[in-house]
Amino acid sequence: MSGRQRPEPVQIIKERRDKALRVLVGGIPYIRFLGIQFDRRGDELTAILPFDEKLIGNPFLPALHGGVTSAFLEITAMIELSWSGLWEEMETGTLDPRALDEAHLPRLPKTIDFTVDYLRSGLPRDAYARARVNRSGRRYASVHVEAWQD
Repeated sequence: MSGRQRPEPVQIIKERRDKALRVLVGGIPYIRFLGIQFDRRGDELTAILPFDEKLIGNPFLPALHGGVTSAFLEITAMIELSWSGLWEEMETGTLDPRALDEAHLPRLPKTIDFTVDYLRSGLPRDAYARARVNRSGRRYASVHVEAWQD
């Protein structure tokens, strides 16, 4: 018999990654306030902003507050950038996801510049967003985020 260990079941690996994502997202109180959720499929994250009356900025239209839209996009970018780093560390084995907890979170990126192109008002319904890391270095990263509504 060989001395190789059996690989872990895929479900165990998925549960550990989901826990790591929950810990990362749970470390930001504003995410809880807005109600933002993240759906993970492999290494791809989709941010979900469930509709809530408190998010309305113009009750006459009604339309989502522009600051909520901007915050949703920025949070999506920050979590994607942090998650891509965590994902890489978990894949290479340099980070044990079991070691992550609220007291040992990775340092979150700081926003230097953020531009939003509002194409229309946000409707009173759920919104979704995905971010793509264009470039990531030691001191600077460029992230592109797109949001949509069904």
